[in-house]
Amino acid sequence: MSAPTLGLQCVDARVHVGGRTLLDGLTATLPPGRFTAILGPNGAGKSTLLSLLSAQRKPDAGQVLLDSQPLASLSPHTLALRRAVMPQESAVAFDFTAREVAELGRYPHRKQPAGNEATIVAEALGATGVIDLAGRSFNTLSGGEKARVHLARALAQVWALLPDGAPRWLLLDEPTAALDLAHQHQSLRLLRDWAHREHCGVVAVLHDVNLALRYADDVLLLSPGAAAHHGAAAEVLTGARIDAVWGVRCREVLAEGVVQFVFG
Repeated sequence: MSAPTLGLQCVDARVHVGGRTLLDGLTATLPPGRFTAILGPNGAGKSTLLSLLSAQRKPDAGQVLLDSQPLASLSPHTLALRRAVMPQESAVAFDFTAREVAELGRYPHRKQPAGNEATIVAEALGATGVIDLAGRSFNTLSGGEKARVHLARALAQVWALLPDGAPRWLLLDEPTAALDLAHQHQSLRLLRDWAHREHCGVVAVLHDVNLALRYADDVLLLSPGAAAHHGAAAEVLTGARIDAVWGVRCREVLAEGVVQFVFG
């Protein structure tokens, strides 16, 4: 009997909405321990793909697997132990403090707390740079501060190793959208380092190709009506491909040993 394939897999996944095809036979394997960025033009299906990978929706055809098991066969509780999701918008209806929002990430583990349970939330808030806001009302925070608190919540959910050693996953939809330049780099550096150090799979929808090129290990590039490109970031993101997918001309420059694109 062959060993199961570790990672999140789409196998010929298809999604149709209102007569439109958003994903058309996507097959890709995203391994744990790496940071994968999902990129593409508006309407290419980026958020749709993330909703498949997080089991928030089912494909119209094909399968999505976690370690060779269909996501549809896993209970919500099992999924909550294995993966955390940060959507584009996360409203908080009650007057929670920032710490209480981050504590929501530990709710799935309440029956089997980690050995370091008492310190996890503070460590997650510290990692995202919002520990000083822990006692503030969440609804009084700026958009960027709220985004970093929600990132802390997601991190807290997958902070500790699972008893069976199964890989954990962070799935994030545009986590840098509300952040200023400095916090964009800080957050993506944190996610990359977290993936490598914790052998956690990190998958994030991004719009900035330069941020993806700098921080992502792999890129899954979607384009309406065309096959997806998946592979190492530097191999997928080329000037010619950016021109073909977005219709934007650019040139590559080398700055401090890092390749970046200059547009215009």
